[in-house]
Amino acid sequence: MNSGMKTMEGGCHCGRVRFRVTAELDRVTYCNCSMCTKKGFLHLIVPPERFELVSGKDDLATYTFNTGVAKHTFCCHCGIHPFYVPRSDPDKIDVNVRCLDDIDLSALSVRSFDGQHWEQAMQKDVPWR
Repeated sequence: MNSGMKTMEGGCHCGRVRFRVTAELDRVTYCNCSMCTKKGFLHLIVPPERFELVSGKDDLATYTFNTGVAKHTFCCHCGIHPFYVPRSDPDKIDVNVRCLDDIDLSALSVRSFDGQHWEQAMQKDVPWR
């Protein structure tokens, strides 16, 4: 495992949904699309083998729209979106860094992605890849 890799835990606001993720925080991304802007999502995309849903599977609901590829999961009790399956990488899990325990967001170097122009932006240098 890479030296910058660490295992972190996180969850929703009410605590029913809890997860564990192993990753580096060197490619955290902010997206300006309508969904991410309204949710305040900070993206950390990982392969599924580095993500574990610890509790709350039955407390999750899913919202889809547009192409239906993205599976926007959220806690059906408190409404928080701790992770989802992203349209850009439907074979991965996108963790909301804001839902990780004890993370100093001001210490992160967050990259930008122009999700308002998703198709064109995906043809450029995608910050999480």
